[in-house]
Amino acid sequence: MQRRPQVMILGTGRAVPEKILTNTDLEQMVETSDEWIVARTGIRQRHLAEPGAALSDLVVEASRSAMADAVVGADEIDLIILGTVTGDMKFPATACLVQEKLGVKNAVAFDISAACSGFLYGLQIAEGLMMSGGYRRALVAGGEILTSMVDWEDRDTCVLFGDGAGAVVLGPTDGERGLLQACMHSDGAHADLLYNPGGGCIHLPTAENAAAKLFSIRMEGREVFRHAVTSMGAALNQVLEQAGLSADDLDLLIPHQANLRIIEAVAKRFKLPMDKVYVNVDRYGNTSAASIPIALDELRRSGELKKGALVGMVTFGAGFTWAAGLIRI
Repeated sequence: MQRRPQVMILGTGRAVPEKILTNTDLEQMVETSDEWIVARTGIRQRHLAEPGAALSDLVVEASRSAMADAVVGADEIDLIILGTVTGDMKFPATACLVQEKLGVKNAVAFDISAACSGFLYGLQIAEGLMMSGGYRRALVAGGEILTSMVDWEDRDTCVLFGDGAGAVVLGPTDGERGLLQACMHSDGAHADLLYNPGGGCIHLPTAENAAAKLFSIRMEGREVFRHAVTSMGAALNQVLEQAGLSADDLDLLIPHQANLRIIEAVAKRFKLPMDKVYVNVDRYGNTSAASIPIALDELRRSGELKKGALVGMVTFGAGFTWAAGLIRI
């Protein structure tokens, strides 16, 4: 049975680096082609941060936009949650750096490391804290500079990832609108199928480890594809069942923008026509935790998110982690 929502999205924002790296550009860097990339991923370009750029700056830009959209000031935010695996540094949490740059003095801030699922994890955690802890306004963001950990000689992975950030401001619902259902899942048994071995306490930042490219993303693409489709389908089905709804009730599905073939496979499972599935992977590539909030902001500002619409969100990432949510706009 559908429960009444407790929180709703008050505003959205997004930010991406100015530089665009096209498939044609990649043809000059690695043995690949625009045709090969598009056929396998649907990606045509991605945004690329300059070396040494701070993720916190992208998140701040997206957050300021979301706060302006929500007409919420820095003194009204009391919770900041950032999903990222490419923070400014190992510690402190990048969310704390964002807090300082935004001038948000009265909030608790922390990061979530759930890879591509970070934003939806953050959304559910924020709802729980707002319901149980008395928080009134939450800033939930997802941001990545994934190109900082890309091996530009590995054509199977370097074509996939882009940089960016997205953010939402959450507040009390005005009635029937808001987050209806959400779920989070993980399975560490498959951690070795998508990971970055360097940067932690096992593989230290030595010249030898750098030469072995231990600080770059490693992925078993076919296995990740298979698990992603299955897990995303199960998570979306879970939240629909919990809400007493079906895929036919969805006005729009916002899937994680990792690969067009994954998106199409999930849509096919639910017999959703592609005109009800939002796709921007062709313009951004896989921005991990940023992909869903970037899409939400694009839709909100284009006027495509109509009041009362039922929107599904679903994602899958390293860990493995996966999550889904239903929002009544």
